[in-house]
Amino acid sequence: MADPKTYRAAGLIGNPVFQSRSPKIHRYWIDRHDIAGDYVLMPVQPENLQAALRGLVALGFAGCNVTIPHKEAAARLVDRLDATAQRMGAINLVVVEPDGTLSGYNKDGYGFMQNLYDGKPDFKPDAGPAVVLGAGGGARSVVVSLLEGGAPEIRLLNRTRARAETLKAEFGGPITVLDWQARHAALAGAALLVNTTNQGMTGQPKLDLQLDALPTSALVCDIVYNPLLPDLLVQAKARGNPVIGGLGMLLHQARPAFQAWWGVLPDVTPELRAAVEATIV
Repeated sequence: MADPKTYRAAGLIGNPVFQSRSPKIHRYWIDRHDIAGDYVLMPVQPENLQAALRGLVALGFAGCNVTIPHKEAAARLVDRLDATAQRMGAINLVVVEPDGTLSGYNKDGYGFMQNLYDGKPDFKPDAGPAVVLGAGGGARSVVVSLLEGGAPEIRLLNRTRARAETLKAEFGGPITVLDWQARHAALAGAALLVNTTNQGMTGQPKLDLQLDALPTSALVCDIVYNPLLPDLLVQAKARGNPVIGGLGMLLHQARPAFQAWWGVLPDVTPELRAAVEATIV
């Protein structure tokens, strides 16, 4: 039986947070491992972010996850960053240290890569060019992970080209920035296509992308998990491409956070995935 004297809470800071499935994930593991704790949603406006992060210490929290729109701002407010978070310039995990200081990490890239390996065990990031759509926080984690995995070329496209140019300047490496209008032709010869934009998400416009030039051998991934199968993946699957949705990324990035807060590295089981999928309509 969990010892109530060791109770520690964690949660999610962002705006909005009501749609998050993170409580479902962490409470599943909390119950499974008989841990005295909870995971709560914490809607925070940008002007209150610093106070909210420092408030974790006073409230006795183990830490928190960070989601949009705070990932980059939070990286500037914690006391230290690990090397990956420092390179990405964004965090999704905060740990309250025993001395009351805050450490920031970015596990989105870990979640992204584990999701790809789960869905396609023979995936190799150095197999050929990757096309990445978007230049926000999700794109940061994807691009850095692919660079670290040895991707020979990353074709980066964003509706606002300047944001993509900023990522290229920050990260260096074999990144080619292309105009958004070139997105259809940019798929030629690609081994991987990743959508990190919100286009295709429930309540957002569909992604306008013609897949004609994309090899049918290319892996197509969308980091969106609501819906489970965005229109991009429906189209790609219909033409024979292997496809991977975004839910696995969410599940896998949660594992190191849970371990950091409660000392247990949990598993992503079929039961957990089914429980979270059941909440997505």
